[in-house]
Amino acid sequence: MNVQSNRDRGFSLLELLIVVAIILIIATIAIPSLLRSRQAANESAAVASVRTITTAEVTYLSSSGGNYGDVTQLVSAGLLDSGFNGTKGGYNYSVTSSGTDYTIFASPASTNNGRYGYYSTPDGVVRYSTVTTLAPTGQSGNAVQ
Repeated sequence: MNVQSNRDRGFSLLELLIVVAIILIIATIAIPSLLRSRQAANESAAVASVRTITTAEVTYLSSSGGNYGDVTQLVSAGLLDSGFNGTKGGYNYSVTSSGTDYTIFASPASTNNGRYGYYSTPDGVVRYSTVTTLAPTGQSGNAVQ
């Protein structure tokens, strides 16, 4: 007959607590890095989206009689997907247009989605936001490299 003692049945409470503590330490190190990576990815996507909207504006200009359009008009014309009407990739996009001039704005929906805001004008250059809290230190209004 094979009799097992109480010590051979499983893990002790101390062993389980040590494993949980190790998992928490790893999570504490990994989660901030994951959030920074997601922010960086959202920021890169925002710059690319501003460039996409710039291209859509040029196309819209040639088909609308010399006027630029806002996001709703660009979506209606089939030049942008409907995702630009809301939050896309953690950013909100808007376009202010007045005939032959426009400004595209990309603002993070929250601080977890992105650190920086971006804008572009008809010159096609994507710049950091002029709001100093939405631009790297000393880079407000400068071109994104």
